[in-house]
Amino acid sequence: MQLKIPICPKQCSGNKGKVSDQMVELILKKSYSGLTLSPERSDFSPHAESGIIRLMRTNGNGVRDLAEIRGINRINDYAFKRIFGSEEGKEALLSFLNAVLKLPPGRELTDVELLDREIDPKYLLDRGARLDVLARTKEGTLINIEVQVANQYNIDKRTMYYWAGLYHGQLTSGQKFADLRKTVTINILAFDWFRGDGRYHRAFHVRDDETGELLCDDLEIHFLELEKIKAIKRRPKDALEAWMMYLNNLEGEEMEAIAMENPGIRKALTIEKAFWQSKKERRLYELREKAMRDEISALAGARAEGETKGRQEAICKYLDARFGEASRDLQERIRQIDNLEALDKIINRIYTAGSLEEVKAVIDGATN
Repeated sequence: MQLKIPICPKQCSGNKGKVSDQMVELILKKSYSGLTLSPERSDFSPHAESGIIRLMRTNGNGVRDLAEIRGINRINDYAFKRIFGSEEGKEALLSFLNAVLKLPPGRELTDVELLDREIDPKYLLDRGARLDVLARTKEGTLINIEVQVANQYNIDKRTMYYWAGLYHGQLTSGQKFADLRKTVTINILAFDWFRGDGRYHRAFHVRDDETGELLCDDLEIHFLELEKIKAIKRRPKDALEAWMMYLNNLEGEEMEAIAMENPGIRKALTIEKAFWQSKKERRLYELREKAMRDEISALAGARAEGETKGRQEAICKYLDARFGEASRDLQERIRQIDNLEALDKIINRIYTAGSLEEVKAVIDGATN
């Protein structure tokens, strides 16, 4: 059975289409039998482990202050979609889009149609699921926003693949190529992709290599790298910097000061507050946090395994080239070493070894 959660908070107020707390509990029990979730903290959020998520105090009137809504991970794609992918959040979404797209005066976006607003809870546990925000402008331009927390080292090709799907998906049988509309992809990255470049915002189009002449305006791809904005220790110079600081989980007085100057961010914080006060929403959010953490752990493990095997093979090839068949036993021993630090020590010292006995001594010294 597929359960659909309407994105619009207003839709959740009635019975029609409402997902009950019992349904949420059923999902949780099936997914994490024996695990008890506290409504006031995350039992498996990486932020909870680092102490960022805090208990929220309630005053005598049952009201929780904005400054006390701490710890929500704004690039959790479930939370992101709930904040920016709802009718209530349109003001925040439009503010963010205008900050990124930097449209000329008089052409700023004033409204968009939100597409694919529902979330199937089963996707919250899927590390590879995409919980993106998709919107269409009055002119028909498609805009897709996706958050990427884990570096899978394929964001360039992944972006082109999903852009192409959105672009060709516009046409149905009998339609003409002239009916295709501009498609914009905005990638929010929690990691550095363009290394050696301090710019936190990159925008790409299809242009002539020599003249820069635009071939077609239908393709537009943006990358926002959140890690690079962390180096900025001053007040934001424009709306885009303000939004990126918000997405970087800025809190406290600094965040409040920025929100006072940016109505869109102020609206996002208001929605965020309501989201965080909902026991059901926070539990679903925590499910997604776990899936995201599992993805990062899996990628880190695969990368470490790859680095280990790479070092093992490098050492073995060197031993084979220098000592041949006589080094087979030592090569087998090298392949049993899975400690990166030990392998690095061997690599740094093995080239000074003049004999197999000296190589053995190097290995012994690195592993003991």
